[in-house]
Amino acid sequence: MTEKQMVKDAEKQAPTPQNQSLNGRLLFAIIASAFGSAFQHGYNTGVVNAPQTLIEKWINGVISARNDGKPTDQTQVTLIWAVAVSIFCVGGMVGGLSTGFVAEKFGRKGGLLVSNALVIVSAALQGVSKIYSSYELIIIGRFIIGINSGLNAGLTPMYLAEISPMNLRGSVGTVYQLVVTISILISQILGLDYILGTAELWPVLLALIIVPAIFMFATLPFCPESPKYTLINKKKDIEAERGLQWLRGTIEVHDEMDEMRAENEAMKVIPRVTLREMLSNPMLKTPLGISVMIMLCQQLSGINAVMFFSTKIFNMAGMSDDGAKYATLGMGSLNVIMTLISLFLVELTGRKTLLMIGFSSMFVVTVMLTIALMFVNVSSIVSGLAVILVMAFVIAFAVGPGSIPWFLVSELFNSSARPLATSIAVGVNWTANFVVGLGFLPLQEMLQSNVFLIFVVLLALFVLYVYKKVPETKNKTLEEIQMGFRQESYK
Repeated sequence: MTEKQMVKDAEKQAPTPQNQSLNGRLLFAIIASAFGSAFQHGYNTGVVNAPQTLIEKWINGVISARNDGKPTDQTQVTLIWAVAVSIFCVGGMVGGLSTGFVAEKFGRKGGLLVSNALVIVSAALQGVSKIYSSYELIIIGRFIIGINSGLNAGLTPMYLAEISPMNLRGSVGTVYQLVVTISILISQILGLDYILGTAELWPVLLALIIVPAIFMFATLPFCPESPKYTLINKKKDIEAERGLQWLRGTIEVHDEMDEMRAENEAMKVIPRVTLREMLSNPMLKTPLGISVMIMLCQQLSGINAVMFFSTKIFNMAGMSDDGAKYATLGMGSLNVIMTLISLFLVELTGRKTLLMIGFSSMFVVTVMLTIALMFVNVSSIVSGLAVILVMAFVIAFAVGPGSIPWFLVSELFNSSARPLATSIAVGVNWTANFVVGLGFLPLQEMLQSNVFLIFVVLLALFVLYVYKKVPETKNKTLEEIQMGFRQESYK
């Protein structure tokens, strides 16, 4: 073999910016950023379900003690509990809408570390709430952890998108939702009445959020800031290249650096992206509309309704309360497994394909579930079918609609527009989450199981929207994605 042939073979084997493999350092950065942040989002969503009765009883006792032992109105206790639960989403809205400012001011990694400090405060407040007989500390603590989770929901997918090579962008982006599902499951397990779901230990259950916070403080500082942020925002070329070399585990990052420098040069002639320009420029307005709609599709798909109804459906199928509890854990496990599978599928089939499969399957399952719930008391076979349909709905959600919206927004925008677009999209997601949580119970009281008819209509519209409007971003550069929007704006 000649020297020229050897050089050619080496060039063929060398990884390109579009074809990089996962290495130990990149994996470390993914775990350090995703575990400490996404865990808070999922854990604090699910942790309040199991100890609800215990905490409500404690709140009742606190109010009674403050009123010299007078009986407490249960309506007041229910209202306080509702505020404590929903204030998490209000904090999420605040955090989500603050993502752009924090990402620009402190960076992606820096923003995560600043946000992580809020967890320490929240854990302390919730942990001592019982000692000081103050339910107000739980409400304040959940508002603060909500701000943290809202920031994390924007900053983490942004950081993951900017540190991952193009061919792994979807898989790495899915890690955020994977950790969310794992942490929800962990909160359900730890909340069991023979672990931490007891009258004595529920404050520990709420304060455990400090563990992933310590993990993040111990690991993330060893990872580099997003090379794109370092180059484009901080104008530090050498530092950005060093960060990229660390993440790729090689000094051969010239092609990827050239791509980033080209993006940096292109952005020099573009003015700073403002909210007004974001809402008026067709090149920005179109991807923003897609980002916001996909977030709405996720929250209005009916996943919260199915989760709420699941225990009732399991009871209708003849399961005991304990049996229904373990079936719910099984559903959570299934969610984790399918999200893990989607981590591999997203790079094989593409984002749009998985969204279409997910929403279409959810539509079919919801139609069947609506019919099944009409006859669930008539036949044990139908009630068993309803249980299977609930599981099928969770599988369909986890395949794509659960994870893709979180990182799709980062794929549609360049570095100058990404923080603001992420702020808007994540803010909309948390707002929709809050509205669904607020409006679902009254609708369910009014319509009973027919409430799923609303989601049948919405899912049909979502399938149509994804098919018509959402572009495929798999293995495409930002320039290629934006070329599609440019062509669309000229039509």
